[in-house]
Amino acid sequence: MFPHTAVVTTTRPTTSAAQATAQVQRRVVWTLVGSQILGGVGVSSGAAVGALLAEQVSGSTQYAGLGGTAQVLGSALIAIPMVRLMAARGRRPGLVLGYLLSAVGAMGLIAAGALVSFPLLLVSSFLFGGAIASNSQTRYAAADLALPARRGRDISIVVWATTIGSVLGPNLVGPGEPVARALGVPTLTGPFIFSLVGSLLAVVMLLVRLRPDPLLEARRRAVDERDEPGEPTHGSVVRGLRQSFSRPVARLGIVTLALGHGVMVGLMVMTPVHMRDGNAGLTVIGFVISVHVLGMFAFSPLTGMAVDRFGGRAVALAGSGILSVAAVLASVSPMGQSTVLVAALFLLGLGWSCTLVSGSTLLTGALPAAERPGAQGASDVLMGLAAGGGGAVAGVVLDRFSYHVLADIGLGFALVIGVLALMTRSAGQPASTSG
Repeated sequence: MFPHTAVVTTTRPTTSAAQATAQVQRRVVWTLVGSQILGGVGVSSGAAVGALLAEQVSGSTQYAGLGGTAQVLGSALIAIPMVRLMAARGRRPGLVLGYLLSAVGAMGLIAAGALVSFPLLLVSSFLFGGAIASNSQTRYAAADLALPARRGRDISIVVWATTIGSVLGPNLVGPGEPVARALGVPTLTGPFIFSLVGSLLAVVMLLVRLRPDPLLEARRRAVDERDEPGEPTHGSVVRGLRQSFSRPVARLGIVTLALGHGVMVGLMVMTPVHMRDGNAGLTVIGFVISVHVLGMFAFSPLTGMAVDRFGGRAVALAGSGILSVAAVLASVSPMGQSTVLVAALFLLGLGWSCTLVSGSTLLTGALPAAERPGAQGASDVLMGLAAGGGGAVAGVVLDRFSYHVLADIGLGFALVIGVLALMTRSAGQPASTSG
């Protein structure tokens, strides 16, 4: 009788605690999904005309890409103060900071168009990258309270939500024209009005709905339920980088994220040029890029389920293989439009999805809770630098050599991910399973 009573006494609170955690996590994930959609609309609606606005303001086609470069650089560098704030105050203020900076950037871009000021456009584009930083860090907020067995799935759901924003945003370019005329600003700045609204609505949603703060709640439960020491959370990206590379599984995660992102961006940004040189029309080019975006986001929930079922290392290896096949197909594709290139761009997006979800899960699971914010910030800084560097180098390679050489270089980096995955043994349980 006494043993039976003891079992009932100890099991009921545990079950109740698990149910409470699951309920809080559901609220967190769906709040993040909502903010991700709003933030994604903000980013993509402005990005759709960013190069055109830069060309118009600067008066030269050769400067058209600098606004996008400043935006990518901003997303990487804004992540540094963002994760420091998260480490000290939680996810909510950090994510809000990125969206607020993006809102300021959107207002600056509207002003830059009206004043025809290229320096203001560059500074504003840098700040506009704050939304990208917040969108990227959101996937880690989804992992804070996730059970280890569902971590990949929860991350992937938030990544999938980006699909909605990415599709809706560019479709606001048309409605942006009458809005811009009504407000008396240049036509090309109209979409940034929607960017401003989207970022501010994301801020409101996070402030109202993201309660409790997932990072603070995970930290509290680690102390209260697991009797872990109340170690301060570290937000230094330098320390995070050092901690990541000192652990094999975390190292695999951060390298997978950076190289997978660099390969994807390097090939994707030069594909329209490769197609245009073969006399492909804008409609066809747009279709190919749409197929690529579909591959990036639409299947991420399946990727997350695969990570939870087979492990992050296996999915990273699969991502390496898919990226490699994409690079080979791109390398043999003729200029212009071709079925081979459509398949290559779809697989390029799918391979990126595998590296993003698996890399994020590996990095998070391999580190103690106190070390995660700094390491997660370091991963996004590296991804941003890989995107900026990959895009810049891709242009040089295409100009001096060919798209085929660019694809072969991408193949080399994709294979590095696979080799590292094969060399990395599973480390078992992470130092802390909280979050």
